[in-house]
Amino acid sequence: MAKDEIKEENTSPSNFIEDFIDEDLKEGVYNRVQTRFPPEPNGYLHIGHAKAICINFGVKEKYNGVCNLRMDDTNPTKEDTEYVDAIKEDIEWLGFKWDNVYFASDYFDFLYECAIKLIKKGKAYVDDLNSDEIREYRGTLTEPGKNSPYRDRSVEENLDLFARMTAGEFKTGEKVLRAKIDMASPNLNMRDPIIYRILFAHHHRTGDKWCVYPMYDFAHPLSDACEKVTHSLCSLEFENHRPLYDWVCNECIDGEKPRQIEFARMNLNYTLTSKRKCLKLVQDGIVDGWNDPRMATISGMRRRGYPAEAIRDFCERIGVSKAYSVIDFAMLESCVRDNLNKNAKRAMAVIDPIKLIIDNYPEDKVEELEVAYHPDHDEFGSRTIPFGRELWIERDDFMAEPISKYRRLFVGNEVRLYKAYCVTCTGYDTDENGEVIAVHATYDPETFGGDTPDGRKVRGTIHWVYAGDNNEAEVRLYDRLFNVENPSDEEGVGSFEDNLNPDSLKVKKAYVERALSDTQPGERYQFMRIGYFCTDSDSKPGKLVFNRTVQLRDSFNKKK
Repeated sequence: MAKDEIKEENTSPSNFIEDFIDEDLKEGVYNRVQTRFPPEPNGYLHIGHAKAICINFGVKEKYNGVCNLRMDDTNPTKEDTEYVDAIKEDIEWLGFKWDNVYFASDYFDFLYECAIKLIKKGKAYVDDLNSDEIREYRGTLTEPGKNSPYRDRSVEENLDLFARMTAGEFKTGEKVLRAKIDMASPNLNMRDPIIYRILFAHHHRTGDKWCVYPMYDFAHPLSDACEKVTHSLCSLEFENHRPLYDWVCNECIDGEKPRQIEFARMNLNYTLTSKRKCLKLVQDGIVDGWNDPRMATISGMRRRGYPAEAIRDFCERIGVSKAYSVIDFAMLESCVRDNLNKNAKRAMAVIDPIKLIIDNYPEDKVEELEVAYHPDHDEFGSRTIPFGRELWIERDDFMAEPISKYRRLFVGNEVRLYKAYCVTCTGYDTDENGEVIAVHATYDPETFGGDTPDGRKVRGTIHWVYAGDNNEAEVRLYDRLFNVENPSDEEGVGSFEDNLNPDSLKVKKAYVERALSDTQPGERYQFMRIGYFCTDSDSKPGKLVFNRTVQLRDSFNKKK
C-alpha cells in the first residue's frame, strides 16, 4: 500500500463544528472555548440528547474548555424538579461532568432588564392582538406579514403596559411583548417574534414571583451570553432561528457574543422521542414509566442494560453532520453487542425449560464444576456450577422429529453439555396431549469437559441448569416498542398508539444458575446461546428479574 493511501485511510472525517472553532481561535474571535448543554426540564433525556451531550462535552474535552449544564426552565407549566434530577443522573451516567449548573430562571431579572432596554430603544412593543390574530398578521412563506395596529405605540406607553403586565393586571393571552424587527422579512422568525407572554403559573424555583415569562428564543441567547458561552451548539431545527439569536445578542449585549452552530439531530428509526408523546405513553400506562426498557430514554436504555460506553461509541460512529438522515436502530444494537461481548460475564439460563434426565448418572451424586465468567478476562474470576442427574435445558434443544442438519438432542444423537459431559438421547416422555415433558439420555463418564477420548466428533453443544440447585427468575424479553420505522403520527403513518408492537414485552419464567443468587441491579450477563441480559431494578434476592438487553445476533432488520 502506498504512503498516500495509508494517510487517507487513517484520516478521520472532518468535524465541521471543530473546523469552525479552530477558525475562530485562529482569527482571535475567542481565546477560549465554552459550550453548554441546555435541556428543558419537562421530561427525561432520550437518545437524541445523548448525541448533543457527547458533542458539547466532547468539545470541552478536546479544547480543554468549559461545558455548563443549564436547565432552560422558562415554561413553568411543564417543568418539574423530578426532571432536573433525572437529567443530572443521566449525564453523569453517560460519563460526563459539567463545570457549573445554571438555570434560565437564574437570569429572569436580567432578561427582564433586557426587555426594558429593547422597549426604550424602540425595538419592542406591547401587542393586544390575540394568538390567532398574530398568526394571521404574520403572513406566509410567500406573503409578507402586516404590522400590528399596536406596533407604533410610544416608548412610554409600552413601558407602562409592560409594567402592568408584570403586575398581573391583565389576563393570560391578553397582551404580549414583541420584538420590533421586520414584518416583511423572508424569515418568519424575524417577523416581530413574541419575547414575553403572560402566564400565571407557579415556577419550580421562583415560585409566584413572576406572571410574565420570556420566550425561548429570547431567553436562550441571553442566557448563553450571561454565561460567557463562546459556541452555542444546537440541532439543525434552530438554523432558521440563528438570525433572531444574533439580533437579540447584538441589541442587548455589549462586547463578546456567542456564536450559534447547528448540527443534524439524531433520528433513530422505530423510536419515539417527542416528550409530549412519551409522556402520554407513561400517563396511559402503555409503558412502565420513563425508564421502561422499551423507551428511547437514556434511563430506559440504562435499565435495559445498555452500557454508557456503547451509547458514546454509537454517537461517535454516526459522527457530526449537517445532513438529515435516519439512523438504523440495528447500528445502536451493534454497538451494544460489541461492548457486551467484551465486558459481560457469561452465565447459563434456561428460559423455555424442559427436563433432561440422565438415567445412568448416580441419583445422589452432585459435581461442582469450576467455570470462568469470561474466556478473555481472568480478572472476572470464576464460579462453581452444580451438575447432577436432572437438568433443565431449552425446549428448542430437543426435537422428537428432527429437521435436516439439526445437531442438538433427538433420539440416538449425542451432544455436549457445556463444561460437563457428552450425553446421548435415548427417549422422551409426553403428557396426555402429546407434549414432550422430559427428555432421557445417558452420559459417557469419560467425556468430562467435552473431550472424547476415542476422537469421535460431537457436533452440538447445549447449555443447561442443574434442576436441584438453581434460581427461579422472571425474564423480560423486550423488543422494539413500535412496528413501523417512523411511529410519529406527524409523518403520516397514523396515530403512534396504533403502531405499538403487541409483542414488545414477553415475560418468561426461567431457571438461572446458582451463582446469580446475589446479582445486583445493573449487572450485565451473556446468557449463553440466548442473548445479553441485565439485572432489573425490580430484582431482589429470592425474586430475580432480568431484562433482555439485546440478542446475540442482529435480528432487528430481519423483522422489517
